[in-house]
Amino acid sequence: MAASNVNVVVITGNLTRDPELRHTGGGTAVCELRVAVNSRRKDGQTGEWMDKPNYFDVKVWGAQGENCAQYLAKGRPVAVEGRLDWREWEAKEGGGKRQKVEIIANSVQFLGSRDGSGGGGNGNGFTPSSDVPADSSDFAGAAASGGGGGGGDDDIPF
Repeated sequence: MAASNVNVVVITGNLTRDPELRHTGGGTAVCELRVAVNSRRKDGQTGEWMDKPNYFDVKVWGAQGENCAQYLAKGRPVAVEGRLDWREWEAKEGGGKRQKVEIIANSVQFLGSRDGSGGGGNGNGFTPSSDVPADSSDFAGAAASGGGGGGGDDDIPF
């Protein structure tokens, strides 16, 4: 069996600037985000815990990119799931080759509130929530009916 490659990344952080939306020559929307993600490390000299910021460039394609441009702003917390993409190009005016690794988003979740204020008392400054209401239609008929198929614990199908 051949080994398969895995290229998956998940980050949560805050936008460092407003999203930038543009369109390709074919009309496809692409939104560029920059996300700051803090990691904690202990300072070897002082023994104090410190935040070390990491900055990631994210591209979001299509309708999801248009939504990001419309609803997100600098400072807004987001969760991004996607893949890493490496690019190389020749710099303008003979500046040599340039390289960049960025995240191509499969999904972007908007966290916190639209105004960027978190509220919540979970210690990190915001309460995760979604701008999209949960679809609970699958559970509409799930109330215990007291009879006929699937009402009791002894009706387990295995």
